[in-house]
Formats: sequence, C-alpha cells, structure tokens
Amino acid sequence: MTKRTLTTFNFDFITRTLRTTGVLLLIVFVVGIYYFGFYDSLAVLSAGIWSMVNLIFLAALVRTALKPDGVDKLAAAGLALIKFPLLYAAGYFLLTVEFFRPIPLLIGFSMVLVVMVLKAAARAFLKLDENVINHESSSRGLA
Repeated sequence: MTKRTLTTFNFDFITRTLRTTGVLLLIVFVVGIYYFGFYDSLAVLSAGIWSMVNLIFLAALVRTALKPDGVDKLAAAGLALIKFPLLYAAGYFLLTVEFFRPIPLLIGFSMVLVVMVLKAAARAFLKLDENVINHESSSRGLA
C-alpha cells in the first residue's frame, strides 16, 4: 500500500484554530474575572484577540504571496503595511498599558499557538490525517 503525502496546506485548520481560540478566550475571560481579577482577564483577552488578528493577517499574507498563478504584489504589500506597523504598534501598546501585567499578556499572546499545537497533536494522536490519505488513495485506486 502506498501512502500519498500531503502536498497542500488546508487553510481550514486556521479557521478552526481561530474559532477554538475565540471560544477558549471567552471562557478564560469569564472564569478569570472571578479567580484572577478583571484586569488580568482583560489582558489575556486583549492579547489573545491581538494574536488572533495577527494570525488572520499572516494567513492572508501567505495566501496572497503563495498563489499558484503568481504573487499579487499590491495586495501583499497592503497586507504587510497593515500587519507590521499597525498591528505591532497595537501589541506594543498592550505591553505598555500599566494595568496589564506581563504574565497574563504572555498567556494571551501564546493562546493561538497552544491551540494549534494541541489541535495538531490531537490529529496526530487520533491519526485523522492518515485516514484521509488512505481514503483518498483507495478511492483513486492507489491502495
């Protein structure tokens, strides 16, 4: 039996990651208000939303730059001009707000990465991608 490797990236993974991160941030915010205080919970929520917006712009930039029919230079430049100066200025503002402590901000900034790692680990543990590859190859007569 031959296995076909994945050659394309499924951008649906990013959409599912953003959705899961949003739900997790809301849960952490509501529960965190009670246990950790309003400003720490708001810091986690704000940094998490910043991280989600950063991932949205990064995914759009990658989609624009890696098109099979060529790079749309104007769109890529526009996305880069929005993402880098404006988004990172907003991130700097979050870091300089005196009400926000660094640890809750760090938790919020890394929330998307944690969700991605856990989702990828779950897919690998449950062998979901191997089932897709085996199903596609058997439907094409490769198995």
